[in-house]
Amino acid sequence: MTNPARRARWLVPLVLLLVWLGIGGTLGPYAGKLGEVATNDQAAFLPRSAESTRVVDAQRAFQQDETLPVIVVWTFDDDGGGAAAHREAATRSVAALAGEPGVVGPASPAVPSRDGEALQAVVQVEPDLGDRLPDVLERIEEAAAQVPGARAQLAGPVASQADLSDAFSGIDGLLLGVALITVLVILLLVYRSVLLPLVIIVSAVFALGLACAVVYALADRDVVRVDGQVQGILSILVIGAATDYALLLTARFREELARHPDRFGAVRAALGASWQAVVASAATVALGLLALLLSDLTNNRALGPVGAIGIVCAVLSTLTFLPAVLVLLGRAAYWPAKPVRAGDPEAGHRLWHRIAERVDRAPRRVWAISLAALVACAAFAPTLSSKGVPLDEIFVGDAPSVTAQQTLARHFPGGSGNPAVIIADADRLDPVLAAARDTEGVASADAVTASGRPGGGDPKVVDGRVRIDATLQAPADSDAAKSTVARLRTAVHAVPGADALVGGYTAQQYDTQRTAEHDRTLIVPVVLAIILVILVVLLRSLLMPVLLVATVALNFVATLGVSSLVFTHVFGFSGTDASVPLYGFVFLVALGVDYNIFLMSRVRQESLEHGVREGILRGLTATGGVITSAGVVLAATFAALGVIPLAFLLQIAFIVAFGVLLDTLVVRSLLVPALARDIGAVAWWPSRLGRRTPARTE
Repeated sequence: MTNPARRARWLVPLVLLLVWLGIGGTLGPYAGKLGEVATNDQAAFLPRSAESTRVVDAQRAFQQDETLPVIVVWTFDDDGGGAAAHREAATRSVAALAGEPGVVGPASPAVPSRDGEALQAVVQVEPDLGDRLPDVLERIEEAAAQVPGARAQLAGPVASQADLSDAFSGIDGLLLGVALITVLVILLLVYRSVLLPLVIIVSAVFALGLACAVVYALADRDVVRVDGQVQGILSILVIGAATDYALLLTARFREELARHPDRFGAVRAALGASWQAVVASAATVALGLLALLLSDLTNNRALGPVGAIGIVCAVLSTLTFLPAVLVLLGRAAYWPAKPVRAGDPEAGHRLWHRIAERVDRAPRRVWAISLAALVACAAFAPTLSSKGVPLDEIFVGDAPSVTAQQTLARHFPGGSGNPAVIIADADRLDPVLAAARDTEGVASADAVTASGRPGGGDPKVVDGRVRIDATLQAPADSDAAKSTVARLRTAVHAVPGADALVGGYTAQQYDTQRTAEHDRTLIVPVVLAIILVILVVLLRSLLMPVLLVATVALNFVATLGVSSLVFTHVFGFSGTDASVPLYGFVFLVALGVDYNIFLMSRVRQESLEHGVREGILRGLTATGGVITSAGVVLAATFAALGVIPLAFLLQIAFIVAFGVLLDTLVVRSLLVPALARDIGAVAWWPSRLGRRTPARTE
C-alpha cells in the first residue's frame, strides 16, 4: 500500500475521534442540566382521559388564583387544656403568613380534631414555586412553630412535592458517579486491562452527553417531558446499554486481532460480525420503549421517546467512536492482557467450554432442571400486588411529609387534607350532596364557598357548576379510600342531570391503577410482537424466535415471583406502584433478548460453517464470558438506581438487576442452548440451517 493510501486510511478514525471529542466537550455538560427542564409535579403525569384529570381542569375555574394546599398539623405534649386552648394562637401564627412571597390569601382558621389532641389549618401557596418551594415551606414551618407547647408538621401534596424534589436533588452527579465507578471496577476485574475499561467508559459518557443534549433541546421546546424518574432511568439505560454493546464489539475485536495482523482488518471483521447483533439488540429496546407511547399515563409516554433517544446514541457511539479508538490503539487497548482466539477453549474460555460440553452431553436434563427452577419462581408472581403504594412507602426511609401525614391520619378523618373533589351542575347541588353524604366511607361533604373553603356560606357557582369537597373516612392512599371513590362515582353519576365528576388525590390514584392495568394488557403483546419480528429478521427463522421470546417472558414472570417475596419479606413493601410491572417488563424483556441475540447470532454464524451442533458449542464458548460480563455490568448499573430513596426506583432496580442476572446465568447460559441442542436443526426452520440433514448437524 502506498504511503498516501496508508495515511488516508488513518484519516477516518482520526476524524471520528475529533468529532466525538467535540461532542463530549460541547454536549457533555448537558448530562448535568436535565434538571433544569425536568418537572416532578405529579399532577402532570395523570391519565390523559381519566375522570380525575377532567376534574383537575374543572377545578381551575373555581380558583381566582391557582393554588396548592400546605396542611399544617399541630400536636401537643402538655396538659394545658388540649388543642382547643391553643386554637387562637395557631390561627394567628398562620394568619401572619398573608402577604408573604409564595403564599396566596389568608390561611384557614385552625380546626381541632375530634379527640382534642391536634389542630390543623391549610395555607394556600402558588403552584409553580420551583426553587422557591423550600424557602416558602421553611417560613410556614417557622410561623407554625410559634405556637407554645406544640409540635408543628407540614403535610399534603406540596410537602410531598418538596420531599420528592429532595430525593432527586443531586441525581445527576450521584447516580452517574455510582454507575460509572461500578462499571469501571467490574471492567477492570473482568478484562484486567488498563486502557480498555477507560475507553468503554468514555464511549458511554459521550453517548450519555449526546442523549442528554438531544433530550434537553426537545424538553425545552415541550416536545418531550422529563421528570426525575425519567432522568435517572435515562442515565442508567445509556450507560448500561452502551457498555453492553461495547463489550460485544471489543470482545470480537480481541478475537480478530489474533486472526488479522492488520488492526484495520481486525476492526472491519469485528464490525462486520457484530453490527447486526448490536443494531438488532438496540432496536428491540428502542422499539419496546416507544411502545410506551400507547400508554394513557403521561409519565409512561414520557419515558418512551427519551429512552429510545438514549439507545440510539449508545449505538452511534459504539459503532463510530469505539472502532476509531480501537484502530488507533490496536493491541495496546488490551494491555497488559494479550489477544486470544475466542473459539479455542485452551486460550481463555475453559469454563464456558466445559459448560458447553455439559449442555451438549445432556441437553434434556439441563433444560428440564432450568425450566423447573424458573417455573417454581414464577409460581409466586400472582402474589405481587401492584395496586399502588401508601404514602408512607413512597420514600425509602423517613420523609417529613410522610410523618406529618401519619400524624394527620391519627387525629383527623383519614382523608383530611386530600378530599375527593366533586364537580356538578349547580341546580343539582342538593341531590348530589345527599348522594355523596350517603355514600359508605364518606365522612363529610360540603360545597366550596366564595372563600375557597367548603361549608359556611353560599356555594360558589362558576359557569353553572359547583365544587363539593368530600372528606373520606379512610386514609387517602388506602385501598378502602379507592373503593369509596368507586362507590362515590356510582352514587353521584346516578343523580339525573348533575353531570357529576369525581376527582382528587384518591381518584387520581384509582384512575392511575386502572389505566396501568389497561396499559399492561395493550403494551405487553405489542412489545412481544416487536421483539418477535426483529428476531425473525435477524435469525431468518420462525421457531427459534418464538423459543427465545417464550424463554425471556418466562424469565420475567420468574423475576416477578422472586420480587414479590423480596419486596414483602426483605424490604417490607405492601405492594408496588401500578407502573412497576410494565416498566420491569419493557426493560427486562427487551434487554434480556439482547443476550439471546448476542448468543444466537454467533451460534448461527458458527452453525453455517460447522453445523448446528458444533455451532452451539462454539457460540456458547465464544460469547459466554462477554455476555456474562455484560449482564453483570447492566445489573450493577440498574442497581445504582437504589441510591435514590424512592420505592418506585428501588423496585425497578431490583427487578431489572435480578432479572438480568437470572437471564444471563440461567436462561441464556443453560436453558436456551440446551433447548436448541435438543431440538436440533429444526429450530432454525425455514432457514437453510433448518433444512440441513441430521448427519450434517450432528
